[in-house]
Formats: sequence, structure tokens, C-alpha cells
Amino acid sequence: MATTSPCAAPSPSLRCPLALSHPFASPPPPPALRLAGPKLLPGRLAVSPPPGIPAVASALESLILDLDDDEEDEDEETEFGLFQGEAWAAADEREAVRSPELVVPELEELPEQWRRSRIAWLCKELPAYKHSTFTRILNAQRKWITQDDATYVAVHCLRIRNNDAAFRVYSWMVRQHWFRFNFALATRVADCLGRDGKVEKCREVFEAMVKQGRVPAESTFHILIVAYLSVPKGRCLEEACTIYNQMIQMGGYKPRLSLHNSLFRALVSKTGGTAKYNLKQAEFVYHNVVTTNLDVHKDVYAGLIWLHSYQDVIDRERIIALRKEMKQAGFDEGIDVLVSVMRAFSKEGNVAETEATWHNILQSGSDLPVQAYVCRMEAYARTGEPMKSLDMFKEMKDKNIPPNVASYHKIIEIMTKAREVDIVEQLMNEFIESDMKHLMPAFLDLMYMYMDLDMHEKLELTFLKCIARCRPNRILYTIYLESLVKVGNIEKAEEVFGEMHNNGMIGTNTKSCNIMLRGYLSAEDYQKAEKVYDMMSKKKYDVQADSLEKLQSGLLLNKKVIKPKTVSMKLDQEQREILIGLLLGGTRMESYAQRGVHIVHFQFQEDSNAHSVLRVHIHERFFEWLSSASRSFDDGSKIPYQFSTIPHQHFSFFADQFFLKGQPVLPKLIHRWLTPRVLAYWFMFGGSKLPSGDIVLKLSGGNSEGVERIVNSLHTQSLTSKVKRKGRFFWIGFQGSNAESFWRIIEPHVLNNFASLVTQEGSSIGSDGTQDTDTDSDDDMQMSDTERDE
Repeated sequence: MATTSPCAAPSPSLRCPLALSHPFASPPPPPALRLAGPKLLPGRLAVSPPPGIPAVASALESLILDLDDDEEDEDEETEFGLFQGEAWAAADEREAVRSPELVVPELEELPEQWRRSRIAWLCKELPAYKHSTFTRILNAQRKWITQDDATYVAVHCLRIRNNDAAFRVYSWMVRQHWFRFNFALATRVADCLGRDGKVEKCREVFEAMVKQGRVPAESTFHILIVAYLSVPKGRCLEEACTIYNQMIQMGGYKPRLSLHNSLFRALVSKTGGTAKYNLKQAEFVYHNVVTTNLDVHKDVYAGLIWLHSYQDVIDRERIIALRKEMKQAGFDEGIDVLVSVMRAFSKEGNVAETEATWHNILQSGSDLPVQAYVCRMEAYARTGEPMKSLDMFKEMKDKNIPPNVASYHKIIEIMTKAREVDIVEQLMNEFIESDMKHLMPAFLDLMYMYMDLDMHEKLELTFLKCIARCRPNRILYTIYLESLVKVGNIEKAEEVFGEMHNNGMIGTNTKSCNIMLRGYLSAEDYQKAEKVYDMMSKKKYDVQADSLEKLQSGLLLNKKVIKPKTVSMKLDQEQREILIGLLLGGTRMESYAQRGVHIVHFQFQEDSNAHSVLRVHIHERFFEWLSSASRSFDDGSKIPYQFSTIPHQHFSFFADQFFLKGQPVLPKLIHRWLTPRVLAYWFMFGGSKLPSGDIVLKLSGGNSEGVERIVNSLHTQSLTSKVKRKGRFFWIGFQGSNAESFWRIIEPHVLNNFASLVTQEGSSIGSDGTQDTDTDSDDDMQMSDTERDE
């Protein structure tokens, strides 16, 4: 057997409080873990494997023994304040947050020689294994192992920084009949997982503590919040806010200043239109900083004023109070604060205050921001002086300040409302020739103006220009549809409506259906009008009262009476297949209070263009199943990224098949359900097409047997795939000709232009939001080596 290393073998001295070493902390104090040299490792550690346990190859031994000396540098501090490089907290605020002391008996204190030998062997060999072999070895020890023994093994795995192995041991312990909850152990496992970025596993242990009626330690709250904030692109900001609120309200803790600032920075890191919904949480963070007598940074004031300036209803008194507090704290108002104030005043149409703030910007001697001109244009437009807004736009260009997208959007919006057709058309041509992106809002404003002025020919030309330059959406088609109905071109309107209905990227909604219904009624085509009415009844769309009255009158002439129809709630074949594909990609379901009734939770990534498009399609396709809180009758941009269905027994079949005790599993008959449409929606929700042309599918839940059934089913369709396991996900990949064959199968059911969106993003777009934050290393997986509890 290889020579035992003092870093690899279990230490007999493991009475240690957790010494926190995390990016949010300053250089930690010397660890309390007392490690001695090789003399602490008794010779009896070099033992043969216990009977019934296979010998481990030397390569696996070396995997444990050859630890990297550079790992000690991983604990060095990195700034997590609102701005790196600045002092955000006093020295006493930077001390590491401590967790409860975890006491583990020394190995030499155990009376039995055989027990010491077996524990030492487990500590040495277990970390080298993954998945099912790991679990099988632990299962083989059930006759003799106790909770103290397993705790020692878990703590040893934490000591050598193999946190995944420690989590597996802890998870295995929880399932044993002798397990008694150990708060200190759970805290240390959660803290180590959080520091390692394993947010899902850390959250799992965190929730287990709460279920036991215990309040997690301050360190666990702190580490979990920082781990969520560290997820790329702010995908877990909502979760971080939830834990932060629980830390204060449930735990009664007073977070350190650096944590307040880190969360506040994340809240204001998005664009104004998105970040404005974070105002309530940002105010809560500010309140906690003030009430705990911590120093408020200048940019916290600036961020709050910025958030208030984007609200639909401006809280003028609050902005004035924040500016006053900022001055009392000795901070000067920078350009960003002045622009935010201008934005707030301009929304109220307060020209005097807007111009006064503009004068302050001029006196500052700084470069004039484009956004300040936009605010001035907004202020004059709201007072009914659109031509002064145009003068502001011209003044900006005269001063060699290049207009940006926002300035073009604003001036075109103002001029269209003023019905200045020639000016708008000139501005629109400039905008198009500038080669800037995001032309769609300007095109829509232009079309609305043509609609109001009954300039339907120009509206149609604008529609054609728009679809040639921009990705079409439902709003665009709805405007064009209404124009066609107004001019009486019902045949063309029917064609456009059919295209909307058949194109999943566009879809229909309440407004478009009512427009088409009015068109058929105006043409006295009551048969087609009745079909539209039936479709609206099935989707639970509201029918306009005057249209319903005309339809009833028209049908009475044909001696036919329209009666309110009782719509039977039943999933059609397409909805069933869509749901199976989404469940394979990670969509969640949960049981409602009433037994046998379940809810489907649809969740999409806000930073994914592909998911943004799919969100609108799924919302339209399952509209009749959505709860009242999840319905949106406005434009597609207003549809939430998370919405849920009503509780219904029709979802229970899918819940029973895809979930077991709340955990995702694969149905035994999944190989029979892999239709082209199922595969297409699985790909759109949880898959990706790489720039090389290869296709990968993320599979949520299941074990090796279920994955093998899927692979064999795909093989019967002449699709050869490769399977890998990464953390809690399986990945099924298609390369070369197999990827081409897979694409040909699913292409008829994939939304138009969807492939380009997925390829541009170039990464998996599953629904968990963490994008493999909680994963193990990439390993080629043999189908028989999946983890399962035997």
C-alpha cells in the first residue's frame, strides 16, 4: 500500500470550530483544526480492506494522497463589497463569521481495533469513488457503522476539501434508521458546500435544518447568500434575497456591512427597466444598514435614487429625503444622481426642476450625458411641447454628442404622438441607417401612428420593413391584423391570423382573437366567427360584449342559437407532449393541499433570449390552465418568467411518473413517449446546439436504468448518443451525422428561428438557473455506474 500522507489520512484530532475562509471575509485567523505530523497517524492505518470490500487500485489511492499544495491559497480574501478596492467596513466588521463548534471523537479513543481500522480505511478510500460505487461501499458497512463513525468520515472528507464526498456521506447518514440530527455537523457541511459554490446542495442542508426546527447559524446564512450572489449573471438573486430576509427576520442576525453592500450591488446591477422591481428589497437593505448603525456608502444613496427614478409612479418625497440624507452624510451629488433626479422630474412633466437640475450638470463641467437630453425631451413632451423636444435632440447632435438607441426611441415616440409624419419618417430613416439595433420599439410607434391616421398602405410597408430587419413578435402582427380588418381585407387578415396561430414564436392572444372575430362579423361570415368563438372559449379568452351580441344576432338569422359552452378541462395531445418535454428538461411540479391534485411551475431564464421566446409560446399554449395570478392579457413583454397552472387532477399522472417523494425521476415507460414533439420541446427548454453543430440535452433526474432506456429508444431511431453525468444532471449528446439526424427529426416542431437563438447563447439553458454551479467534475459515465441506493 502506498505511503500514508498526513494530508490524506484521517486526523485523530478533529475537535474544531469551523474557521470560515470565504471571499466575503478578511484573512481568517489561524485555523483551529489541530493537525500533527505523521506521528499522529498510527501504523494500524495501513490495513487491508475489510472483508467484502474490493481492493482499490493504486491510482485511486494516489487520487487521495496527492493533494495539491496550492489549495492553501484558495482561501485568500477577495473583495465582495459594492465596489472592489474600497473599505466598506470597519476592522471589527471584517472578522470571520463563526459557526458552531463541531466535536468529533478522536480515532484512538475508540476501543475496538477493528473499528479503528475500518474507519481509517473508509477515510482513505471513499473520496476516490463517485456515484454508485461510493454508495455501495457505505451500504456494505451498515451492520457495524454508527453515527459517530460516519460523522468522523464526513468530517475527514471536509478536512481534505472533498466536499462532494462529505455531502454523499451526510446524505447517506440521513437515510439510516439510527440517524439523529446533528446541528453542528449539518452547519459545517452546509458551510463547506456553500464556500465551494455548491448552492443547491448547500440549500438542501439549509432547508433540512429549518425542517428540524433549528435556526441555521449566521455563517450558513452568510455563506449561502454570497454563494447565490456569485452565480453568473445574477440568476439566483431572488434566492439570495430570500435567504437574506430569513437571516434577519427568522434568525435575528445582524449581517455585516460587506454582505449588505454585496446584495445591494446585485440589486442595482441590472438595467433600469428590470431593476425597478427590486426597489422594495433595496429599501429593506438600506433600512437594515441604517438601523444597525453601519456606514451608508455614497453609491447606496445613488442606487436608491436611481431605482426610484425608474418607478411608474414617482415618490417625490422619498427622493427629496434621500438627497437630504446624502448631503448630511457629506456626499456630493454626482452626475449619475443628477440624471436620476432629472428622470424623476421629467416623468412628472416638471420642466422647471428638470432644467434646474440640467443647469447643475452644466456647472459641474463634466461631459454631458445623452440620458440627460432624453430626460429634457421627456419633460417638454409631457407639457405638450413636442417641438421643443425635437430642439433638444437637434441641440445634442449640434454639440457632437452622438445619439444612442434610447434617444432615438424617445424622440420617435414623441413625434409619433404629435402626428408629425414627415419628421418621424426622417428620424426613422436616420435610425435605420445608423445600423443600431433594437429597432422594434420605433417601428411599433410608427405603425401605431399610421393606424390612428388611417394610413394603412404605409403601415403595411412598415410591417414588411420591420420583419425584414427584426425578429417578428405578436404585437407587430396584431397591429397589422387590426389594420387589415379595418380596411376590410378579411381574406388577408385570415391568412395573417393563421400564420400567427401556427407560428409558435408569435401565437395568438385575447386581443388578436377579438380582432379576427370582429373581422368575420363585419363580413357576416358567421360560420368562421363561431369557430373563432369556440377557440376563445376553449382558451378562456374574454369575448368583447358587442362582438358576442353581433354573433348571437347573426346566428339567430340562421335559426341557430349560441349557448354558453361548458368547456371540459382536458390536456390535448400536443399539450401532453409539450409537458413531457419540459419535465425532462427540469420543469417542476408540486402537490396541492388536496390529495391527487398537482400544480405545474413553469420557470424560464430571464437572461436567455431562447427562453424568452419559449416563455411567450408556453404561456399562450397553456393559457387556459394558468392561475389568475399567472395570466397576462398585455403584450408578450409583460408575461412573467415564472408562472404556474391551477391545481388539477389531470397533472397528477405526470407528477406520479416524473417525481418520487418530491425528487425528479424517469418514468419506466419514458422510452415509449419520446415522440419528435417531445424531443423538440426537451431541446428548446433544456438543450443547446453548439457552434460546431453538436446537440446536447440536459436531463433532470433519473438513474442509469432510465437514461439507458432513453438511449436505447433513440438508438432505435438510428440516433447514436453519448452520455455524461455532471453533478445531478445527465447530459445526452449527439455529434456529427447523429446531430444532423436528430435535428431533422425535431425541426418540424421547433419554433421558427429558435435554433439560431440557442446556438448564439452556446450553453445549456436548463431551468435551474444555476447553470452547473452545483456540479461535480465532468466525467464520462458508464451506464451502470449511476448512483443509486441499494
